[in-house]
Amino acid sequence: MDDTGGADTEVLRLQREIDAQIVGPTLVDRLRRTADEHGDLPALSRRVAGADGTGAEWETLTWAQYRRAALETAAGLIAYGLRPGEVVALMLPNRPEHLVADMGAVHAGGVPLTVYATFPPEQVEFVAADCGAAAAVLQGADELERWRPALERLPRLRTVVLLDAGAVPAGPGPGGTAFVSWAELRRTGGERYAADPAAVHERADALGPQDTATLLYTSGTTGRPKGVPETHRQVLFQAATTLRANDLPLGGSSVSYLPLAHIAERILSVYLPIQVAGHVHFCPDPAELGTYLGLVRPHALFGVPRVWEKLQSRLAAALDAAPDEQRMAMAEASETARAYLEAGQYGRTRGPELERSFAETDAAVLAPIRALIGLDRCTSFTTAAAPISEETLRFYSGLGVLLRDVYGMTENCGPATVNRPGAYKFGSVGRPCDGVEVATAPDGEILVRGPVNTAGYLNRPDDTAALYCGDGWLRTGDLGSVDDDGFVYVLDRKKELIITSGGENIAPAAVESRLTEHPLIGQAMACGDGRPHAAALLTLDAEAAPGWALAQGLGETDPAVLAAHPDVLAEVERAVDAANARLARAHRVRRWRLLPGEWTVEGGELTPSLKVKRRVVQRKYADAINGLYAG
Repeated sequence: MDDTGGADTEVLRLQREIDAQIVGPTLVDRLRRTADEHGDLPALSRRVAGADGTGAEWETLTWAQYRRAALETAAGLIAYGLRPGEVVALMLPNRPEHLVADMGAVHAGGVPLTVYATFPPEQVEFVAADCGAAAAVLQGADELERWRPALERLPRLRTVVLLDAGAVPAGPGPGGTAFVSWAELRRTGGERYAADPAAVHERADALGPQDTATLLYTSGTTGRPKGVPETHRQVLFQAATTLRANDLPLGGSSVSYLPLAHIAERILSVYLPIQVAGHVHFCPDPAELGTYLGLVRPHALFGVPRVWEKLQSRLAAALDAAPDEQRMAMAEASETARAYLEAGQYGRTRGPELERSFAETDAAVLAPIRALIGLDRCTSFTTAAAPISEETLRFYSGLGVLLRDVYGMTENCGPATVNRPGAYKFGSVGRPCDGVEVATAPDGEILVRGPVNTAGYLNRPDDTAALYCGDGWLRTGDLGSVDDDGFVYVLDRKKELIITSGGENIAPAAVESRLTEHPLIGQAMACGDGRPHAAALLTLDAEAAPGWALAQGLGETDPAVLAAHPDVLAEVERAVDAANARLARAHRVRRWRLLPGEWTVEGGELTPSLKVKRRVVQRKYADAINGLYAG
């Protein structure tokens, strides 16, 4: 193992410094302080139909109202029997009630758990049984149907709350479960809190930094989801380190659109805003992100690579349709911006002429373009969860956008490494976050140590034991390296490494990122384990393909039809050749297959965090894969 001894004095100093910055050992303390100091600032907003039934307007809770709603919700949960330490499961879209229920559970001494809305009934039952959920707060009839098969087999689930009052069933559930509307829970809680606030405050004040603040389940890439408890200290420490690595203003705006069952969205939409009295705007459908960016003009934006790629496709199409003069000006400005960001990497210097040229170009050309898509106020652009293609990085660099890779996992309560605005290297996932250490084992596995690490998995002693390798070092399951400047590079998942029949080791993520650099290719999965060479399954980008087809005069825009069109296949062949030219000979894709449709969460091929479930794809497309090696 490389450099994995005791924590050095600088790391310990940073940990003490961050602990002092947190000010208050629990989320309860932090929310109280924010509400006291910034109670009139907006906290949570969602779009609702206008008073006249047309258009839409923002409905907003201030920080003082948010805290009061959480306290009253806590009183309601206590009234319906929630005991300290019990789990409250949430299956709700991104909306203010989600956070109110979450923080209500915390103030009642309970543990909130957001369940992925895409989990099928059998996974819902497994998660609810595994954590012993005592209450569930659901959106409406669709969510209730997903829970209903499990109700008679979940004796500890005593209360089910539904936001849609019209979906509340008459009478108790099959196991005696009580059904209640959100409005009734809130009414009861309001009355109970007004009559006896001490009942809630005693629960909340009893919490300590090592108590569980939330429970998350992994998205099930390699099997059944595993429960990961995160403590109050963990989430507050992570929010503080995230703030130290990003320039975010007091009261800054953000868009909440990714699943709140994912640790990244929880840090950015639940915990970080409490630190900066941020204004969270809820986008209930990720497909509407582009619209919400224009409405909100956020100060920060995080997205997995697929999100950035989709935004790129839309913006690239709009730029391509601009008049020739504007496109030429944009092309020239983009080259200046790319040179500026390239020269800003760690260890390099920018000359004064480049500084001046970029400032002028950015103000005259690039900033107005960013404003068109609502990114004029954004100072923090980050991505994680999978490698992002060089072509996508190059595109955003050409807009003057520094798209920074970060790296972490649920077990780290979010980021463990980060590229900072003043210290970044393209191709890396940055250096360790403040107070966190990163090293590599002899086999190249990345190890993490620090206050962000979970103590272990819920009800999984064997998995917990395997998670650590001694001295507090957590095994990430990823292979990578650390350079002399401390920047971390991720190769691929250790379990997903492809070993060909000839003994060649291939990191599929590196192959896939090259393939998806072409705008026509939306998704790629490399295969070849135990086979003589690498091959790949590909899908078209459903947004880019129709525009490309129209530009080529094909007269067809349906991606499913285009996937079999000879002109499309010829272009994809050129894209594969271009990718192969940048890969080592043993890693090159010898054969490939273009599938008629994209992989989706609903189809089961992607996790809720948009990672490819390789086992599922391999099983569903076994015939296609075998065909790549036939003959």
